[in-house]
Amino acid sequence: MGRNRVPTANVSRLRLIVIQALVFSLLATLGVRLFYLQVRHGDAYQAAAASQSKREVTRQPVRGIIVDAQGRPMVTNRSAWVVSLDQGVLDGLDEEDRKVLIERVAKAVDVSPKKQQDAINNWSGTRYQPVPIATDVSESTALRILEQPEDFPGVVAEKQTLRSYPRPNGINAAGILGYLSPITEDEDKNARERGDESLNNTSMVGRAGVEKEYDQWLRGMPGYDTVTVDSLGREIGRGDSVASQPGDTLVTSIDSKVQGRAEKLLSESIDTARNTFDKITGRNYEADSGSVVVMEAQTGRLVAMASQPTYDPKEWVGGISQKQLDRLYSEKAGYPLLPRATQGQFAPGSTWKPFMTVGALNNGYTRDTQLDCSSGLQVGNRWFKNYESKPYGMLTFAEALELSCDTFFYRIAVKYWQKYGSNPADVNAKDPLVETAKKFGFGKRTGIDLPGESAGRIADRKWKAEYYEAMKGYYCRMDEKKNAPTQFLQLFSHEFCVEGNYYRTGDAVNFSIGQGDTMVTPVQLARAYSSLANGGTLYEPRIGKAIVSGDGTVVEKIDPKVAGKVKMSSKSIDYVNEALLGTPRSGTLAWKFGGFPVDEVKVRGKTGTAEVTGKQTTGWVATYNKKYVVIMTISQGGTGSGAVGDAVRKLWESLYGVEEGGGEVRPKKAAIKGIDPPKNLPGFESDGSIVPPKD
Repeated sequence: MGRNRVPTANVSRLRLIVIQALVFSLLATLGVRLFYLQVRHGDAYQAAAASQSKREVTRQPVRGIIVDAQGRPMVTNRSAWVVSLDQGVLDGLDEEDRKVLIERVAKAVDVSPKKQQDAINNWSGTRYQPVPIATDVSESTALRILEQPEDFPGVVAEKQTLRSYPRPNGINAAGILGYLSPITEDEDKNARERGDESLNNTSMVGRAGVEKEYDQWLRGMPGYDTVTVDSLGREIGRGDSVASQPGDTLVTSIDSKVQGRAEKLLSESIDTARNTFDKITGRNYEADSGSVVVMEAQTGRLVAMASQPTYDPKEWVGGISQKQLDRLYSEKAGYPLLPRATQGQFAPGSTWKPFMTVGALNNGYTRDTQLDCSSGLQVGNRWFKNYESKPYGMLTFAEALELSCDTFFYRIAVKYWQKYGSNPADVNAKDPLVETAKKFGFGKRTGIDLPGESAGRIADRKWKAEYYEAMKGYYCRMDEKKNAPTQFLQLFSHEFCVEGNYYRTGDAVNFSIGQGDTMVTPVQLARAYSSLANGGTLYEPRIGKAIVSGDGTVVEKIDPKVAGKVKMSSKSIDYVNEALLGTPRSGTLAWKFGGFPVDEVKVRGKTGTAEVTGKQTTGWVATYNKKYVVIMTISQGGTGSGAVGDAVRKLWESLYGVEEGGGEVRPKKAAIKGIDPPKNLPGFESDGSIVPPKD
C-alpha cells in the first residue's frame, strides 16, 4: 500500500514562516524593553550607572587639641606619611602573590613580614579600614607606592593627621590624657543606627582619659570628596565635596608646671623607696606603684594628677605592637594602663582618722574628751597594738591626730560596737563611724570626668555579709577537703566558713584607723580633705574647664559641680582643721617640714601607714590649706612621712615659690604665678596662638 507524502517545498516554506515569526517576536520584545529602559526609565538608570562610577572618599577631621589651664598645648596634631594594607585586596590575592607583595612592602618601608602580619592580627578596627603598618614614612617612599600601584596592590600611602605630645614642662600625663585607637565594627554599626554622622568606619576613637571623656567634642565632623573612577577603579575626575569640621579644643584645669613637678617627685620617691631597706621584711621596699593628686580645695578642679607605673601615650600613635600591648597589660610591669589616682584602691591608714574624729565629735564625744593612748588594747582574744607599740598617756583628739595614736581610736570603735552592734550577725546595726565615712563620699565614685573610676570600698557589716555569701562556697570546700596550700590558709578557711559573716569588735577597731578591708582611691581621699578645707562641700572632681571652638568661642563652660554637703557640725570640722595644723609643726610630719613657712602657708596634714597582709606597708601623706589639697601615696613604700614626706613638702614649695629647704613665700616664683589657680580661660588669638589667662 502506498504512503502519502508532503511535498518538500511546502515543508521548507512552513519552517521559514515559523522562523520569521520567532525572529519578529524577539525583535518586538527587545524593542519594547529598549523603550522601557531608555524612554520610560532612562533617567533613573543613567543616574544609577553614574553612581556606580562614583565613590565618596571620607575626609577625616582634624581632632581638637588639649591644653592646660595656661593654654600650653598638651596634645596637638601633626602630619605624617602612613603606609597601610587594605585587607580586602590582600584577601583576594592568591598565597604566592600575597607573599611577594608583603616582601616587597617590607623592603620599601623596612617593616618585616611578621610585623605586618602582627599588625593585621592585632587590628581592632573595621575591615574597611586599611591597617597601618608604618608611620613617618619618607615622602619619596610614599610617592613610589602611589606611582606604582601595579606593584603595590592594596597598599595605601597617605598623609594622615596623628596625635602629637609636646610635653610642656616634661609632663607625661598619660592617665589624664588617654589615647586613641580605631573604631570597632560594633561601634561603627551603633553609630550608624543612632544617626551619629561624626563617626565612620575609619574613625579614631578616644579610649581612656579625657580623650574618651570628651571624645564627642574633640573628634569633629568628617567631610567627603566625590571622585569618579573607571572600571579599574582609577580616579578620572572629581565631583562635589564637603569640608570636614575640626574638633573643638579642650581647656583643662591641669597646670603643666605643677604636673611635671608632681610626676618627677613621685618617680624620685619610688626610686628612693626601692633603695631603702625594710627592717620588718629584711629586704628593700618594693614600691610597686604610687599616685599623687593636687586639687583646688574650693572647687574640686584637678591641678595635677599622676600615677606610677605609667606609659607613653605616643605608643598608641599609628598602631601599637603586640609586644607593647603585652607590656601595658603585664603584671610584671605593674599594669601601666591602670591609673592609680582614680582606679587604684588602697587602705587609707591613719589618713582616715580626721574623718573618724568628725564622726566621734558628732556622736557623743567632745573637744575636751581625753582617752588613753596605751601601747595596745586587748579586744577579745587579740591584742591590737599602737604603731611601734608606743604609749603616750591621756590625749585629746587634737593630740591623738598629731601623734597618730591608734589605741585612742580603738577605744572609740569598741565603745560604739558595744553600744550599737554587739550582735555580730546584725547587718543593720548602727555605726556612727561607718555613717561618717559615707557622708565624706567614701565607698562610691566621685564623679570625676574620667572613665573607669573605682568606687573604693567601705568594709561595713553589709559588705562583710555580701562577701561571705560570695566566697563561702570556695572556702568551705577548702575547709572540708583540707587541701589549703598553707597552714594559715587552712585555718583561715575554717574560720571563714564558720563565722565569716560576723562583724566583730576587731573589724570595728580596724575600720577606725583605716586598716582591714576598707579601700579608697587617691582622688577620693583628696576630695574628702578638700571638704575639710572648704567647710564641708563635696565636689565632683573636674579636669575639663571649657570647650572652645577653633575661632576662640567658648562652646561650653565646665563649671565645678557640687556632689553633696557633709552634714556634720561645722564646729567639729573647724576643730579638726585646727588640730591638723600640728602635724607638720610638731607631729608625724614635722621632721620633713622643718624650716617651711607654716605660719604663712598654714599647711595642715595627716600621715598614714597602712598594713596589708602579705605585703609591705603603704605610705600616705595628705595635706591641705584653703587653696590646695596635696595627696601622695606609695604602695609597699614604707611609712607615710618616710616614703613621700619630702616630695609633698617640695610640691608645696613649688606651689608657693618657696626656695627648696625653706625661706619666704614668693608668689612670682610660684609654679602658678600669683599662687592662685586662674579663674579665667586662656586667650585664643586670630592667628592661632594661645595666650595665658588674664586674671
